[in-house]
Amino acid sequence: MRRSKTISLAEAMEDFIKEMQLAPKLRELDVINSWETIVGKAISSRTLKIYIKDKILFVQLNSSVVRNELLMLREAIREKINSRAGEEVVKEIVLK
Repeated sequence: MRRSKTISLAEAMEDFIKEMQLAPKLRELDVINSWETIVGKAISSRTLKIYIKDKILFVQLNSSVVRNELLMLREAIREKINSRAGEEVVKEIVLK
């Protein structure tokens, strides 16, 4: 796409992200990358795998004690994630 005026790199990146519809995936990546900040270092160190599919956050843990604790805090964590993202990125959290 050619333009007659010069634009900054930031504007070009924003246009590219909008055109390629990458914004939702980038927000999901931000949630995954900020998992330790959201839940804390103790829980994050016991997290084996984390991914988002169809607005469902899947978290695999290596501790049943942490899993039970997160089951009780699931809704609070979901709200914290969505408020951090600025929109509903996660509808449900599944703990394994």
